[in-house]
Amino acid sequence: MSRGKKMRPVLIIVLILIAAYLFMVCPNVNQKRKKRLRPFTETYVAHRGYFDNASDAPENSLAAFSKAVENGFAVELDVQLTSDRKLVVFHDSDLKRMCGDDRVLRECTYEELQKLTLANSQEKIPLFSEVLSVIDEKVPMVIEIKGEFEPDVIAVHLAKEMEGYQGIYCIESFRPKALMWYRKHHPEVLRGQLSTDAFRDKEGKRLNPIIKFVGTNMMCNFLAKPDFIAYNHKHVTQPAFLLCCWMFPVMRFAWTIKDQKELRRARKFFHVFIFDSFDPHIGKRKHMAK
Repeated sequence: MSRGKKMRPVLIIVLILIAAYLFMVCPNVNQKRKKRLRPFTETYVAHRGYFDNASDAPENSLAAFSKAVENGFAVELDVQLTSDRKLVVFHDSDLKRMCGDDRVLRECTYEELQKLTLANSQEKIPLFSEVLSVIDEKVPMVIEIKGEFEPDVIAVHLAKEMEGYQGIYCIESFRPKALMWYRKHHPEVLRGQLSTDAFRDKEGKRLNPIIKFVGTNMMCNFLAKPDFIAYNHKHVTQPAFLLCCWMFPVMRFAWTIKDQKELRRARKFFHVFIFDSFDPHIGKRKHMAK
């Protein structure tokens, strides 16, 4: 048997694997849906509101969202559920960093959370409905569905809260399960897959290798069919991200930009920029009055 004939089965297997991988990572490339994301490209997205944790407007507070609206920024925020199934806006799974409390948020009732304040302010953890009242359909919203547990349940509550809302918004999550729920039950809502290089990101250390590999390489895109990819801008050399840039005409959101230098570098790879810690219009770190 010639060498060429011996290599043919190997080549076929390689081509099948490549085709399978491309199928798995392919996002939604519908151009009409991509056009609906255009408002997010026309401004910057204030990460957890236009916040400063040393001020009276800490992250994910009503004051921070109000400041974002005043400055014409879109907003990014995080939603999760309390033990009594109230949808609140808060990033961390536990309350230690922002409230100095050792408890886990999902194990607390909303009433218990109202006894706590955020950082050095008098602001409290808000209900999502309160944040909607502040945003008031004035600026676009990027809503991240949190939850290592029951992300699809959080999605159910979020969808109910968004009934009748006429403003511009999209949802995103690290959890494909949340996006899959939206794809099935509310396909009209724009959805994005959050990702990073979990092998290089410090928060990825607690994940098992399989979840790291699947998440880093966005191998559930064929199930979730995200309309955009929200990727950690520090890891733009990750092969799966570069492949998405090269192969698929998908919108890309950068998180989280911290200064003008990072913003300039990110422009080469991304269309939408989620920022905090500085004013992207003037390039200076902001010092907000208390």
